[in-house]
Amino acid sequence: MTLASALLLAYVLWRASSIPRFREIPRPAFLFAVLFLALLLFLGRFLGHDASGSWAAIFEFLSMTMIGALFLVFICLFPVDLLLGFGRFFPRRAAQIRGWAMLAGCLLALLALFQGLRPPRIVRYEVRLPGLPPALAGTRLAALSDLHLGALIGPGWLQARVSQVLALNPDMILVLGDIFEGHGASSADFLPALRRLKAPLGVWAVDGNHGSHGSPSASVAETDASPLRTLRDELVQPAPGLFLAGRRHLSRHDTQQAVPEWNPSGKHAPGALVLMAHVPAAARSAARAGVGLMLSGHTHGGQIWPLSIATRMVNPLLAGRYEIEGMTVLVSRGTGTWGPRMRLWPPGEIMLVTLRSQ
Repeated sequence: MTLASALLLAYVLWRASSIPRFREIPRPAFLFAVLFLALLLFLGRFLGHDASGSWAAIFEFLSMTMIGALFLVFICLFPVDLLLGFGRFFPRRAAQIRGWAMLAGCLLALLALFQGLRPPRIVRYEVRLPGLPPALAGTRLAALSDLHLGALIGPGWLQARVSQVLALNPDMILVLGDIFEGHGASSADFLPALRRLKAPLGVWAVDGNHGSHGSPSASVAETDASPLRTLRDELVQPAPGLFLAGRRHLSRHDTQQAVPEWNPSGKHAPGALVLMAHVPAAARSAARAGVGLMLSGHTHGGQIWPLSIATRMVNPLLAGRYEIEGMTVLVSRGTGTWGPRMRLWPPGEIMLVTLRSQ
């Protein structure tokens, strides 16, 4: 990632040096700006990423924001460069057109930063769940995903998200993986906020691919000290007739193993089944295992366009609601962010799911 970011910086600065406005900058000042940006990139990667504390967080934030901005400028600038033949076509207008492309990339970066820093929105769903007892109709599930707590998303942000969830008065709270980023602030710093999470039918979680901070064992111990009950290929019954299964994170894990007690003989047990799985894969096998509702995250909805196009190729269930063989799948765009605090286009989200009986 460091090499790719350095190449992006070199390319953008190279093309910027051909724009008349930038040519007016004295050469020593331009070289100083180049060295400053390169140093910021270095400090963010090797100090901000691997350390903790306020200075490390500042370096990490500035560095990751710069990387995100460079990417969006590149996305706007490089196609223009190709169409202009790198200045061979329309040579009198090429520099000006290149300047407008860089401006468009900077404006997109500002919008993406605004979207990434704003509070996640509440996205509401109603799901008719097969086998749900009529007495449980109206049960409300609040689901968060991909918090990525650590260097860039701190305890204050988490406190605000907890308040946002509690204001919904959910019957059950679900955390769909990637709670911790794996570097930055210690996961122990987040426990006071996590302990505030309470719901009548419990607070449940599953693992994600960013689940470890430092050593995996230390992270698990700290997480288990919180009110989150992590389900790792386990099945629980929060209320009579409502079952909840949690799938351990493995990239291509068989979903049937997450519900071993539910459908061992191919027959439906009485009641309704909700499955939490961080990655929205194996949805069809989940439906055939008797799952009525599957909740996932991981994709971030692509987070920054046009990465969403590539993300959809890997994860066809990118974000939103899907119906798979009679089962409803809800894929969260993520509550936090990974990498830069940027999103293009939709902001982060907290899902509020109201269950209805059929």
